[in-house]
Amino acid sequence: MRLIGSAFALVVLLIGSAAAGEVREHGGLMVKDVWSRATPARNGVAYMTIFNHGHHMDQLVAVESPVSKKTEIHTHSMKDGVMRMRRIEAVEVHPGEPAVFAPGGNHVMFMGLHEKLVVGQTFPVTLIFEKAGKVTVEVKVGKAGSMGHDGHKHGGHKKMDHNSVHNHKHGS
Repeated sequence: MRLIGSAFALVVLLIGSAAAGEVREHGGLMVKDVWSRATPARNGVAYMTIFNHGHHMDQLVAVESPVSKKTEIHTHSMKDGVMRMRRIEAVEVHPGEPAVFAPGGNHVMFMGLHEKLVVGQTFPVTLIFEKAGKVTVEVKVGKAGSMGHDGHKHGGHKKMDHNSVHNHKHGS
Protein backbone atom coordinates (compact mmCIF):
# COMPACT_ATOMS: atom_id res chain seq x y z
CA MET A 1 0.00 0.00 0.00
CA ARG A 2 2.85 2.38 0.80
CA LEU A 3 4.31 1.81 -2.65
CA ILE A 4 1.04 2.82 -4.32
CA GLY A 5 0.82 5.94 -2.14
CA SER A 6 4.42 6.87 -2.95
CA ALA A 7 3.87 6.31 -6.66
CA PHE A 8 0.72 8.47 -6.57
CA ALA A 9 2.60 11.25 -4.76
CA LEU A 10 5.37 11.13 -7.36
CA VAL A 11 2.85 11.40 -10.22
CA VAL A 12 1.13 14.37 -8.54
CA LEU A 13 4.52 16.05 -8.02
CA LEU A 14 5.53 15.54 -11.66
CA ILE A 15 2.20 16.80 -12.99
CA GLY A 16 2.40 19.86 -10.74
CA SER A 17 5.94 20.61 -11.89
CA ALA A 18 4.95 20.37 -15.55
CA ALA A 19 1.98 22.68 -15.02
CA ALA A 20 4.19 25.28 -13.34
CA GLY A 21 6.27 25.72 -16.48
CA GLU A 22 9.40 24.34 -18.02
CA VAL A 23 12.46 23.88 -15.85
CA ARG A 24 15.75 23.63 -17.69
CA GLU A 25 19.11 22.93 -15.99
CA HIS A 26 22.55 23.35 -17.55
CA GLY A 27 26.02 23.99 -16.15
CA GLY A 28 24.79 24.65 -12.61
CA LEU A 29 22.09 27.04 -13.84
CA MET A 30 18.36 26.37 -13.66
CA VAL A 31 15.86 28.37 -15.74
CA LYS A 32 12.18 28.11 -14.86
CA ASP A 33 8.78 29.75 -15.37
CA VAL A 34 9.60 31.10 -18.83
CA TRP A 35 6.59 32.99 -20.19
CA SER A 36 5.34 35.78 -22.42
CA ARG A 37 2.08 37.59 -23.01
CA ALA A 38 0.06 37.33 -26.19
CA THR A 39 0.53 40.41 -28.35
CA PRO A 40 -0.49 41.57 -31.82
CA ALA A 41 2.28 44.18 -31.63
CA ARG A 42 5.63 44.20 -33.43
CA ASN A 43 7.48 43.75 -30.13
CA GLY A 44 7.16 41.22 -27.33
CA VAL A 45 8.82 40.27 -24.06
CA ALA A 46 9.65 37.15 -22.08
CA TYR A 47 10.10 36.68 -18.36
CA MET A 48 11.70 33.92 -16.28
CA THR A 49 13.72 33.14 -13.18
CA ILE A 50 17.33 31.93 -13.38
CA PHE A 51 18.93 30.13 -10.44
CA ASN A 52 22.66 29.50 -10.05
CA HIS A 53 23.31 26.28 -8.13
CA GLY A 54 27.04 26.46 -8.85
CA HIS A 55 29.81 28.06 -6.83
CA HIS A 56 30.74 30.90 -9.19
CA MET A 57 28.89 33.88 -10.61
CA ASP A 58 27.85 33.60 -14.26
CA GLN A 59 26.38 36.24 -16.57
CA LEU A 60 23.62 36.16 -19.14
CA VAL A 61 25.38 38.02 -21.96
CA ALA A 62 23.09 37.53 -24.97
CA VAL A 63 19.78 36.07 -26.13
CA GLU A 64 18.59 34.69 -29.48
CA SER A 65 15.22 33.65 -30.88
CA PRO A 66 13.84 32.90 -34.33
CA VAL A 67 10.57 34.75 -33.57
CA SER A 68 12.00 38.24 -34.10
CA LYS A 69 14.49 40.23 -36.12
CA LYS A 70 16.35 41.27 -32.97
CA THR A 71 16.40 39.82 -29.44
CA GLU A 72 18.03 41.70 -26.55
CA ILE A 73 18.28 41.83 -22.77
CA HIS A 74 16.40 44.86 -21.41
CA THR A 75 15.53 46.50 -18.11
CA HIS A 76 13.29 49.34 -16.95
CA SER A 77 14.42 52.46 -15.16
CA MET A 78 12.63 55.54 -13.89
CA LYS A 79 13.80 58.92 -15.24
CA ASP A 80 11.99 62.20 -14.57
CA GLY A 81 8.88 60.30 -13.47
CA VAL A 82 8.75 58.27 -16.69
CA MET A 83 9.46 54.54 -16.87
CA ARG A 84 11.90 53.81 -19.70
CA MET A 85 13.14 50.62 -21.27
CA ARG A 86 16.78 50.21 -22.21
CA ARG A 87 19.13 47.51 -23.45
CA ILE A 88 21.67 46.14 -20.98
CA GLU A 89 24.85 44.23 -21.77
CA ALA A 90 24.51 41.45 -19.18
CA VAL A 91 22.69 40.19 -16.10
CA GLU A 92 24.78 38.70 -13.31
CA VAL A 93 23.53 35.41 -11.86
CA HIS A 94 25.10 34.89 -8.43
CA PRO A 95 25.13 31.54 -6.59
CA GLY A 96 22.12 31.25 -4.31
CA GLU A 97 20.47 34.44 -5.64
CA PRO A 98 17.76 34.14 -8.30
CA ALA A 99 17.95 36.49 -11.29
CA VAL A 100 14.31 37.44 -11.78
CA PHE A 101 13.03 38.66 -15.14
CA ALA A 102 9.61 40.19 -14.43
CA PRO A 103 7.30 43.02 -15.55
CA GLY A 104 8.82 46.36 -14.58
CA GLY A 105 12.33 44.91 -14.38
CA ASN A 106 14.69 42.81 -16.47
CA HIS A 107 13.19 41.02 -19.47
CA VAL A 108 14.03 39.52 -22.85
CA MET A 109 12.89 41.89 -25.61
CA PHE A 110 11.80 40.60 -29.04
CA MET A 111 11.86 43.45 -31.57
CA GLY A 112 10.37 43.04 -35.02
CA LEU A 113 8.28 39.93 -34.35
CA HIS A 114 7.80 37.89 -37.52
CA GLU A 115 4.26 36.94 -36.34
CA LYS A 116 2.05 37.96 -33.44
CA LEU A 117 2.35 35.95 -30.22
CA VAL A 118 -0.84 33.97 -29.56
CA VAL A 119 -2.17 32.27 -26.42
CA GLY A 120 -1.02 28.67 -26.15
CA GLN A 121 1.93 29.13 -28.49
CA THR A 122 5.42 28.12 -27.44
CA PHE A 123 8.65 29.26 -29.03
CA PRO A 124 12.37 28.84 -28.31
CA VAL A 125 14.72 31.40 -26.86
CA THR A 126 18.42 30.69 -26.41
CA LEU A 127 20.09 32.23 -23.38
CA ILE A 128 23.84 32.67 -23.78
CA PHE A 129 25.86 32.66 -20.58
CA GLU A 130 29.49 33.69 -20.20
CA LYS A 131 30.49 30.39 -18.53
CA ALA A 132 27.61 27.92 -18.98
CA GLY A 133 27.25 28.66 -22.70
CA LYS A 134 23.96 28.29 -24.57
CA VAL A 135 20.75 27.16 -22.87
CA THR A 136 17.62 26.91 -25.04
CA VAL A 137 14.24 27.07 -23.28
CA GLU A 138 10.64 27.14 -24.49
CA VAL A 139 8.61 30.30 -23.86
CA LYS A 140 4.91 29.71 -23.16
CA VAL A 141 2.53 32.46 -24.32
CA GLY A 142 -0.45 33.29 -22.10
CA LYS A 143 -3.20 35.89 -22.08
CA ALA A 144 -2.16 39.48 -21.46
CA GLY A 145 -2.21 40.17 -17.74
CA SER A 146 -2.77 36.54 -16.75
CA MET A 147 0.70 35.10 -16.24
CA GLY A 148 2.59 37.69 -14.24
CA HIS A 149 3.68 36.85 -10.73
CA ASP A 150 3.10 40.40 -9.51
CA GLY A 151 -0.43 41.00 -10.75
CA HIS A 152 0.78 43.94 -12.86
CA LYS A 153 -1.36 44.66 -15.88
CA HIS A 154 0.01 46.78 -18.73
CA GLY A 155 -3.33 48.12 -19.89
CA GLY A 156 -3.25 51.61 -18.50
CA HIS A 157 0.13 52.99 -17.69
CA LYS A 158 0.22 56.44 -19.14
CA LYS A 159 3.73 57.27 -17.96
CA MET A 160 5.54 54.45 -19.80
CA ASP A 161 7.80 55.53 -22.63
CA HIS A 162 7.36 52.63 -25.06
CA ASN A 163 9.39 54.40 -27.73
CA SER A 164 12.54 54.61 -25.62
CA VAL A 165 13.43 51.09 -26.73
CA HIS A 166 14.60 52.65 -29.97
CA ASN A 167 16.64 55.39 -28.30
CA HIS A 168 19.67 53.23 -27.61
CA LYS A 169 22.51 51.81 -29.62
CA HIS A 170 22.00 48.26 -30.80
CA GLY A 171 25.02 46.03 -30.33
CA SER A 172 25.96 43.18 -32.61
